[in-house]
Amino acid sequence: MVSSTEYGSHTWELLLTVDHQHEDVKKEISLQVTGDLHVGGLMLKLVEQIEIAQDWSDYAFWWEQKKCWLLKTHWTLDKCGVQADAKLIFTTQHKMLRLRLPNMKTVRLKVSFSSTVFRAVSDICKTLNIRRSEELSLLKQSEGTLKKKKKKDKNSKEPATEDILNLCNSPVSSGLPANPGLYSKTMTPTYDPASGSPASSTITWFSDGSSTERNCSILALSHPTCSPEMLAEMYQPRTLADKAKLNAGWLDSSRSLMEQGVLEEDQLLLRFKYYTFFDLNPKYDAVRINQIYEQARWAILLEEIDCTEEEMLIFAALQAYHVSKLSLSSETQDSTCESEVDEVEAALSNLEVTLEGGSKSNILEDITDIPKLADNLKLVRPKKLALKAIKTYWFVFRDTSISYFKNKESALGEPIEKLNLKGCEVVPDVNVAAKKFGIKLLIPVADGMNEVYLRCDNEDQYARWMAACVLASKGRTMADSSYQPEVQKILSFLQMKNWTMCSQAASEPENVDMKPECFVSPRYTKKFKSKQLTARILEAHQNVSQMSLVEAKLRFIQAWQSLPEFGLSYYIVRFKGSKKDDVLGVSYNRLIRIDMATGDPITTWRFSNMKQWNVNWEIRQVAIEFDQNVSIAFTCLSADCKIIHEYIGGYIFLSTRSKDHNETLDEELFHKLTGGQE
Repeated sequence: MVSSTEYGSHTWELLLTVDHQHEDVKKEISLQVTGDLHVGGLMLKLVEQIEIAQDWSDYAFWWEQKKCWLLKTHWTLDKCGVQADAKLIFTTQHKMLRLRLPNMKTVRLKVSFSSTVFRAVSDICKTLNIRRSEELSLLKQSEGTLKKKKKKDKNSKEPATEDILNLCNSPVSSGLPANPGLYSKTMTPTYDPASGSPASSTITWFSDGSSTERNCSILALSHPTCSPEMLAEMYQPRTLADKAKLNAGWLDSSRSLMEQGVLEEDQLLLRFKYYTFFDLNPKYDAVRINQIYEQARWAILLEEIDCTEEEMLIFAALQAYHVSKLSLSSETQDSTCESEVDEVEAALSNLEVTLEGGSKSNILEDITDIPKLADNLKLVRPKKLALKAIKTYWFVFRDTSISYFKNKESALGEPIEKLNLKGCEVVPDVNVAAKKFGIKLLIPVADGMNEVYLRCDNEDQYARWMAACVLASKGRTMADSSYQPEVQKILSFLQMKNWTMCSQAASEPENVDMKPECFVSPRYTKKFKSKQLTARILEAHQNVSQMSLVEAKLRFIQAWQSLPEFGLSYYIVRFKGSKKDDVLGVSYNRLIRIDMATGDPITTWRFSNMKQWNVNWEIRQVAIEFDQNVSIAFTCLSADCKIIHEYIGGYIFLSTRSKDHNETLDEELFHKLTGGQE
């Protein structure tokens, strides 16, 4: 028998592979090691054996069989579990990666393949000058979304390679820390607030040279959109199941790129994953605002989110005649006056989205009596035989409930019905041209959702009641400080929709140099002729023609946020006890169970009512517990359940952000909320 100390002292042979570019030097080296040798000592022994003089500081061991990095250099081989059959590769931690940005531009830069994706994205965003990196993540395109693109790629490989921006010389890409001054709130503006173009002084944060200045401009400015032919080639989801494919490939933020099978020179999508755009500031966020705008623009063009014909024309007008024209105009490079900056910053107050939809202010009206609304509205109830019963009642909105009475005089008595809106879905049903101002309420009941339609008489009445309903659905009253901004936001959006036909635009649409098919989704291209589309986009443009470039982008984002489906990420799930598949919509403040066949919401659960959530990793089941003894459990069929678990935890994490804090993130808290106990 051999004693344990004698056994531990015995050496054994370990074959190591060195990832280097020198063809004349062997790549496989055999070393005699012992189990008590630490990883750092192994690295030292290996470097001494390699006959290459170079900087090895970025190198680390990658364990091929176990798909993990050996980054704890003080650990011994025994503690790591490394034995003679282990296949260790000595390779660089920073490797080249291609990223497709929301504006469809591809950048090539060095990224850490050994850090968690959360930290890697943070470094990427520093390179690209995008604040609030926690809102973004990396996405692998699923095979289903690539099918339509394959034919195009075969015929047009050359143009695709020409479009790549090389950012591999930037400080972060080289593995160096970015200067924290880049994100200082007290520094002078890094971008022109009106045009969004980078100021020349900003270039020093990236590197030097005219090529970097050009690259910054490409990221901060919008460029002419693609042709209708290219648009037709891109993946367009037709059903909820198709939309679920778009969200299947999110990478795990708690693991590294290498651990998730990403290889050097692979292409991933950099996208805004969480739809809570916090602290948008045109002084520092030109790239961020532009990339959010571009993600919204492509989501609308590719019909990833539904909108009405009226809304599509607004989006087209903001794109075609504003952002595209102003981005190409040299006039936008001029500095803006202070009043324009103030207007943009005022517009921003309506844009910010947090988990609860606004900041709470300690003003006196919040703690005194709660205001109420009282007015005549039409109640529309869908009948089973496809008929609608429309009748006028006297409605009173108090706290988070709506009561309605036969008339104003009977309001002192018992109401005909009282509707509690807490946790309901509020959907706008508006056509400004037809003077239709409706509010669709989907109120949770024991066996599903109770549909109620309210019809208002005019824009002002609609804005007040709609804002009250939106706040009530989140459990807040009209005394909340976000009520008036919500009313103004709704009125602003209605004003953009309210246009009259310009005689010149109507009579001479052919004189305008414009391809309208580039600015609307294929559905509307098929519905209208080119001249008709041009004329209608010109009509819509009248209400946005005086905006600056950044204001136009912010209005576009604001209009996108106003769409009923905004911020919903879809997954196909099977609920515990159910015999059929459903769609789960994950939003910044709620989960929605949706009927897969009809697309109708079945039940809504708000994060504010959530007590706890966890995952049974053995059966891959997510279980969530809410107030009032409500609990749900489901398995995810269209993606790994870890993705939904991370979405929920991520939104909870983002709700803890505050402007009062510095911009350093609590990465440990993020991983605690999103990582799970696998």
